[in-house]
Amino acid sequence: MQMQEVLVIDDAESIRDLLSEFLKEHGFEVSGAADGQAGLDLLKQRRFDLFFVDLVMPGMGGIDLLREARDLGIHTPAIVITGFGTIQTAVEAMRLGAYDYITKPFILEELLMTVNRALEYYKLQRENASLKRQLKDKYNFRRMIGNSLPMQKLYRVIEKVADTDSTVLISGESGTGKEVVARTIHFNGSRANGHFVPVNCAAIPRDLIESELFGHEKGAFTGAISARVGRFELANGGTVFLDEIGELPPALQVKLLRVLQEREFERVGGTRTIRLDVRILAATNRDLEKATRDGGFREDLYYRLNVIPVHIPPLREREDDIPLLLDHFMSEYCRKKRKTPLKISPDALALLRAYPWPGNVRELENAVERMIILNDRGTIAIDDLPDHVRAGARPSGGQAAADASRHPGLPMSLEWTPSGIDLNGVLDELEKTLILQALDKSGGVKNKAAALLGLNRTTLIEKIKKKGLSPPSSSSPTD
Repeated sequence: MQMQEVLVIDDAESIRDLLSEFLKEHGFEVSGAADGQAGLDLLKQRRFDLFFVDLVMPGMGGIDLLREARDLGIHTPAIVITGFGTIQTAVEAMRLGAYDYITKPFILEELLMTVNRALEYYKLQRENASLKRQLKDKYNFRRMIGNSLPMQKLYRVIEKVADTDSTVLISGESGTGKEVVARTIHFNGSRANGHFVPVNCAAIPRDLIESELFGHEKGAFTGAISARVGRFELANGGTVFLDEIGELPPALQVKLLRVLQEREFERVGGTRTIRLDVRILAATNRDLEKATRDGGFREDLYYRLNVIPVHIPPLREREDDIPLLLDHFMSEYCRKKRKTPLKISPDALALLRAYPWPGNVRELENAVERMIILNDRGTIAIDDLPDHVRAGARPSGGQAAADASRHPGLPMSLEWTPSGIDLNGVLDELEKTLILQALDKSGGVKNKAAALLGLNRTTLIEKIKKKGLSPPSSSSPTD
């Protein structure tokens, strides 16, 4: 393990020697500087894990050094050395970023505890900063998956709204990725360094949701043995994401409306008004506008939430994105399950593209995980697909033609086109097909054909004449 490096900046040689000897005995590598400028030069040249600095030195003192280091972007944790008469100055040094201060004369064991606490604190800070950078990179909207026109439109909206504080209402079916969009908005905005606090309004019991959102004071209700901070307070300075907002009870809709309007609230059982600096993102898979008309959701709250509407298209409306999503999920789950990267056969891909995916991206991801776990051939084929996917895939193109060749009685006009479907034409063609099939099965005997179709014989004859159908050659015109 690499030794941690400490710099001691003090004009008193005895202090430098004392700290150097003591810290080396405890496994640190130590360097020294006899004045502030020399110490600053070393901080600019090398990376230290920690430095000590005396507040009172000839030339550049500790306060000036800390200020210079801060302006230069040097974030090495500092512990200031001070006498009893300069504790007020030490407090000022902590405002400039110093972790703590120690007073002369030292108690070395306490000094060591302070060093270890400082190193642990800044280690956690670095890990936290690294995690936030990773999250921001993960939720960079340019890394969202999909190149279809609906997704391109979604990217443009996210880019415009991310760096604002406006309230956003995200709508879309279950499984489309509403929380992913919310996180992307947060991590690409000015609040990216603040907390992102998600709340699923449908998953919290109604008698607990007010306390969950706004916190409570000690004794506010049975079981409230201590005060508790709510999700809104946790999100202060950042973003709160209210998922399934349509499930919020009416009584809480009133309180949320006040938060949106005034940015303030009281905890359950409390009287102190708490001010908030928080951005609110909400999501729903319900038609909230219809819910307001039906009386199930407050109209004034709906308009407060719907400042910027963002709609996520269902997967069936962006079929072109399915291959990209498959590639992403297959790579991810092959890595997680430690399996050799798999391929997918063209026939299997065609069926996956044809399936309507009522569960959207979440259903596709689950299907991929299942196929990867069960596959041991290196290629995903049609028989590897879940049964419901094979059964529910809607035929199109060449597949439709193949099905029609196997079932010649099915009218090809049942195929949907981009402009829709001619319902009257489809029904007329279907009726012709069924009449011809009935005549074929009955050997051209109209009485039998009419019985198969549940029609009177005269009605059937009228339909045959009207549609200009030619019965099979074996039929008798007088039967």
